Amino acid sequence: MATSGGDTAAILEKAKELDQLRKDQDDVFMEINKLHKKILSSPEMVEKSVDSMLHKLRQMYVHAKELSETEISVSNALSTMLDGLTQSGASATQRKKSETNEPKKKRKNDAEISRFTAAASVRSQLDQAANLKGEQVAARVTADDAEKDEWVIAKVMLFDKDSKEFEVLDEEPGDDEDSTMQKKYRLPMSRIIAFPKKNEPSIAQDFPHGRQVLAVYPGTTALYKATVVNTHRKRKSDDYMLEFDDDEEDGSLPQRSVPFYRVVALPEGHRQ
Repeated sequence: MATSGGDTAAILEKAKELDQLRKDQDDVFMEINKLHKKILSSPEMVEKSVDSMLHKLRQMYVHAKELSETEISVSNALSTMLDGLTQSGASATQRKKSETNEPKKKRKNDAEISRFTAAASVRSQLDQAANLKGEQVAARVTADDAEKDEWVIAKVMLFDKDSKEFEVLDEEPGDDEDSTMQKKYRLPMSRIIAFPKKNEPSIAQDFPHGRQVLAVYPGTTALYKATVVNTHRKRKSDDYMLEFDDDEEDGSLPQRSVPFYRVVALPEGHRQ
């Protein structure tokens, strides 16, 4: 089965995004190294401005961490897209019995090379995932074949580096009348999105007017697709004004205020 032009374009666009993230990380690490050298070469200067220098260094490390977390999300999305491409290629191979072994081997090698590229920096991704222990995250708790995606706020209990899975606790008790127990889930990395840090708005991703996002609906622990309607946010710590899909009241969509640390990028292929 040949891939469509749209599939190829989407994969290339996602790969470009991943490449840019890695370049951004390299830039941050270069700045960190420069500051390290500055501290080592001029200790007397550090003593005079220790607070500002340490604050700057901490901000750089936090920025690097945020870039790595974003890289995890983008890498997982790219891996999923490549998985679908590989599976489509495998199905086509089964149907074409007359093909020779050499073209089959070439397609397999091409797919493996692509997957290897998407899996770069895996160790860094696993370390970042492990650092989410105790943090609240957005978690998709429905299966891949579910009709709709269900995203909720969950707390990370642990991350298993061997299986590359999170164990998370739903922050909302069960729906049963007598249930006071919170549900536990074991989820792959592709179903977890880290929230922006509440106390670090300067490094949070900024979503412009008209961008579709995934956000916590006010008064709940559930996340839904929404559109940013702010024309301009003066500060990155300002709330977003959002219009949630399927939230119609009296023939129009009400605008709802949501804190920036409860808004994340809309996942690829979101179903609602």
